[in-house]
Amino acid sequence: MNNEHLTFHIDPTPTLPTRRCRLYARLIGYVLSYGYYLIAVLVWWKSDWFIAIGSLLLGFIIFGIIRSKLRNDSIPLSQRETPYTDYAIATWYLSRNYCITLPKE
Repeated sequence: MNNEHLTFHIDPTPTLPTRRCRLYARLIGYVLSYGYYLIAVLVWWKSDWFIAIGSLLLGFIIFGIIRSKLRNDSIPLSQRETPYTDYAIATWYLSRNYCITLPKE
């Protein structure tokens, strides 16, 4: 029998190395959180409120798909069950794809 206990390792949300990367993460987080509201207000300002409600619902679906794609591309497989904020998803995505830091030797 194997009496070893399996340890479940959760990586913390990475910290971004530069101020510009942190700014990009904030911007992506705000766009994922409030982007569809902004689009609905712009549509309401340019046209009818009925079309604005439809664009709000469509934007909610589209931004949800974008959020899930970023989440699946960047967060490790063992940690996808835990809830993350939009800023944390953006931080994971940027740290994995754009703001890569090399380990110190």
